[in-house]
Amino acid sequence: MSDKLVPTLLTILIVVVLFALIRWGWRGRVRRQAGLAAPAQAPRDLLQRATARVDGMYVVTTYTAQPLERIAGHDLGVRTNAEAIVAPDGVFLNRQGAPDVFIPRADLRAVSTASGMVGKFVERDGLVVLTWDLGDTRVDTGFRARTGEGSRQLEDAASALLDA
Repeated sequence: MSDKLVPTLLTILIVVVLFALIRWGWRGRVRRQAGLAAPAQAPRDLLQRATARVDGMYVVTTYTAQPLERIAGHDLGVRTNAEAIVAPDGVFLNRQGAPDVFIPRADLRAVSTASGMVGKFVERDGLVVLTWDLGDTRVDTGFRARTGEGSRQLEDAASALLDA
């Protein structure tokens, strides 16, 4: 037996165990959040009535009162490339590789900016944070636009929904 085989096998075993523990933890989080309401479905004609479209990245959704507690249920904790679309009905996050998220205008509570959320930190005010009600739970959803102009456009368009 080679003197490199045992350390290699031990390293592989440790990596496999670590990934198994991560998966086990994530599945436990999903189970604990099973009672969380599912996001609403977007109206079919929402895209035709868009007032703003911004390309970027869906960062994460967290509990407003617990900003480090990622919401895993309904795949809301999965970071993906996305397009934020603002329409009179609300904000639609068209995510690649994960279910889309629609934030109805009636559920939108606040629009702000931040420099980071759970594992994603950027320049000052680089994330647009949408505070909204997911059923009975108040949550924050972060979106990172590809450009500074996109961030301002999304923040202004989403804020306009609050004022109207």
